[in-house]
Amino acid sequence: MNNEQYPSLQLKEKQMNIISIKAIEDIGYDFQDSIILKSVAPEENTQCQQGLYFQDGKRRVDYILTYHIKKTSSSRRHTSRLRDNAFTRTLRRGREPPPPAPKDDAEVGSPHHSLDHHDDDKCLRREEFESNLMEMGLELERDEETKTPGVGFVKIHAPWSILCREAEFMKLKMPTKKVYEVKHNSGVMEKINAFISKLTDPLHPNLEENRTQKVKHLSYPFSREKQHLFDLSDKDSFFDSKTRSSLVFEVLKRTKCTKAKFSMGITSLLGSGVYLAAYPLHDGDVDGENVEPNDRKLMYEEWASYSVFYKYQPIGLIRKYFGEKIGLYFAWLGVYTQMLIPASLVGVIVFLYGCVTVDDDIPSMEICDQRKNITMCPLCDRVCSYWNLSTACGTARASHLFDNPATVFFSIFMSLWAAFFMEHWKRRQMRLNYEWDLTGFEDEEDHPRAEYEFRVMQKSLKKDHKSQRPEKEKLTCRDRFPAYMTNLIMMLLMIGVTFAIVFGVILYRISTKAALAMSSNPMTRSNVRLTVKTTAAIINLVVILILDEVYGAVARWLTVLEVPKTDKSFEERLIFKTFILKFVNAFTPIIYIAFFRGRLGGRPGSYLYVFESYRMEECAHGGCLMELCIQLSITMLGKQLIQNNLFEIGVPKLKKLIRYIKSKRSSFQEEEYEKKLQRYETDHFLEPFVGLTPEYMEMIIQFGFVTLFVASFPLAPLFALLNNIIEIRLDAKKFVAELRRPDAARGKDIGIWYNILRGVAKVAVIVNAFVISFTSDFIPRLVYQYMYSPDGSMHGFVNHTLSYFNVSHFQNGTAPLEPFHLGFHVDICRYKDYREPPWSLTPYEISKEFWAVLAARLAFVIVFQNVVMLMSDVVDWIIPDIPKDISLQIHKEKILMMDLFMKEEQGKTRLEDSCKEKSTLTRSRSMSHTACKNY
Repeated sequence: MNNEQYPSLQLKEKQMNIISIKAIEDIGYDFQDSIILKSVAPEENTQCQQGLYFQDGKRRVDYILTYHIKKTSSSRRHTSRLRDNAFTRTLRRGREPPPPAPKDDAEVGSPHHSLDHHDDDKCLRREEFESNLMEMGLELERDEETKTPGVGFVKIHAPWSILCREAEFMKLKMPTKKVYEVKHNSGVMEKINAFISKLTDPLHPNLEENRTQKVKHLSYPFSREKQHLFDLSDKDSFFDSKTRSSLVFEVLKRTKCTKAKFSMGITSLLGSGVYLAAYPLHDGDVDGENVEPNDRKLMYEEWASYSVFYKYQPIGLIRKYFGEKIGLYFAWLGVYTQMLIPASLVGVIVFLYGCVTVDDDIPSMEICDQRKNITMCPLCDRVCSYWNLSTACGTARASHLFDNPATVFFSIFMSLWAAFFMEHWKRRQMRLNYEWDLTGFEDEEDHPRAEYEFRVMQKSLKKDHKSQRPEKEKLTCRDRFPAYMTNLIMMLLMIGVTFAIVFGVILYRISTKAALAMSSNPMTRSNVRLTVKTTAAIINLVVILILDEVYGAVARWLTVLEVPKTDKSFEERLIFKTFILKFVNAFTPIIYIAFFRGRLGGRPGSYLYVFESYRMEECAHGGCLMELCIQLSITMLGKQLIQNNLFEIGVPKLKKLIRYIKSKRSSFQEEEYEKKLQRYETDHFLEPFVGLTPEYMEMIIQFGFVTLFVASFPLAPLFALLNNIIEIRLDAKKFVAELRRPDAARGKDIGIWYNILRGVAKVAVIVNAFVISFTSDFIPRLVYQYMYSPDGSMHGFVNHTLSYFNVSHFQNGTAPLEPFHLGFHVDICRYKDYREPPWSLTPYEISKEFWAVLAARLAFVIVFQNVVMLMSDVVDWIIPDIPKDISLQIHKEKILMMDLFMKEEQGKTRLEDSCKEKSTLTRSRSMSHTACKNY
């Protein structure tokens, strides 16, 4: 590329096409149009065409800022281009620059072509901000004549000195020249690890980093005074693209713009619309002809493709490209998915055990025995008739698939599984911290958020100006009290909305069941229960999906009201509110079916009514566990298929299509879009990155489905595993090909999400204990077998759990319209409960069998909870958080680093001593020479 020296301008560096602010002011040329000079021949450089470099083709674009360009008339556009071209020709020939722009120019303030006040204010803010960026040492280049109409681009490059300065400020650990040999386990463990690595070799992606490294570089926080410790032979590659962009982003966050609404940098300017977007560039394209090899293309082939679903993720490459926080998310997701494999296998075995033993289950055989001819009480008032217990045969047999002795074992297994998962992740996280040189990293205090600074400024302005106190203002709890009250009221209101919707679905089930029971179609009447259960579960799913989106927006709005000081505090508060709302939204219908349905309805002759006309619903004779399984499976599968997969695939593509159509409509020539766009233009059409909170949230809710009610749905881990296999590749493709490159953020753990996981795992033990004890028939069966069975078997269990009711005791207007069943007049009907018969001294009172079963249930809850939690604590105590080999390597690195600095100090001391000896010898020689001369 042709680069010449222009004596008329003071350029900051050789081969630099940027005019400093001072030079622009000296020549009287307008800042907005002339901060950048166009390249003489940009078509000659392929890298320049791709948009990864400045116009000189040498300085890499580290960051991009985009802004809106005001649509102007053709005369103004023509004048601006002519002026740019004239100025460029002047620079080529080494002449003096053109005179200042005429007063009637649109940029200067022509009465005919003036910008409105709002756009003009944004221009002034951009001028000040970009001027401050250049004073901070960054180099800028503007491009407004792109194929993306209405959008201007500011390309940012950080010189070597600025990168070094920021790396030192951020205390980035960089590899030094010192290397040491990594010793692996010896003996039996080494052989076992070697054998496992051979077996799993086909599962690793085809990357160089997967090969076991025998040597490792010592890492040390970068320091400009100790640059000799680092290998700086290739300065262009010393800081990779991810690190360069993160260093530039720190400058952008720290640089202030006093003309803006808030005093802080790029975040406030983005919020006020001064800039449309700010993002680092992707390394290159992922597909197409003549695509140069790059990390993005490699990830697309070895990670984001469904054909490699069986392979491990290239976590090191993900971290190198996206940063530590995103790398930790995918590492956690990979560990979670791997741990679901044994849970899925055990769950399938438990389910198959239920299938094999269903024909040997005595209670379900008694229910299906039509010879017993047990007449049951009506399920609704008036329109529902008496029914035969044998008609519930299918429900009873299906309930055995999920309600059998193996379910208790599976609940204990899953509780211990959750403990093993947490411990395994802690060890994996510590290993990644060592490999990624984060062992000494501590989260530094974030910069105050722009909104927080603005509120502090407002508070200080309200105070009396006469009392000049030097103390710094800050927002107190008293200042935030209205926001806290609003948060509390809105959270309770949203939870109340969830309860109200669940209650509405209950009314739907009751009314629909009564309506279908009046149908003249016998097929409809026979499938009333299944129809009502399924449709109600689907309605619940649709409502959950809608409220999830609403609750996410409400949680963000409430967090903004609180005005948290830092971004970390904002994120944690947002996560907590979103989790509470979405957790209640997803699990309230399930909790109702598990613990409340069938226990609030009363008994025949004394039913509980809602609005004086709706009788509370009852469980089927096989228990509510089957209905709980249906609700849980539909909700879980529906959220995974619709919300997690279809929405993630469809919504980004739809948004991208809409942005493309809008831009194409406003373009002045359609053939412009047929040309190849620059890299920063292509990335502009990608979906912006909104954070990891949605990704974590859907996995945490899934973790709740897997652990909380696993006693009722042992296949939940299997469906979660199948979903996650797709989810990993779906997220990978989204991050690599459909999202703008996120700002690389450092972090040594997954933050508040770990505490939420631990909380869910603890609650899961209690919930499963209550599900087994109160929702299933496991405890009543044990009590009957060991206390009331005449022969110690389960024969007679069904009759033992059914109470008697005299149909003459129905309340007025609630008896069935048809008092006959199968041609016989019904005098006594049965219902599931432990109550005294009508001929006893205390009719319909709770029987002693009820209290015996209740005592056994409570005892089981206490024993189960304490035993499982004790076993979880033992697992936590036995497994160390830090792997032994990692702790040894960390200790070894500290010793080697100390030796390195000791040798450096000794070298400095020797050098100083030698210099002193030389100076002393020189002085003595000079003195002797003078003495000889005097002599």
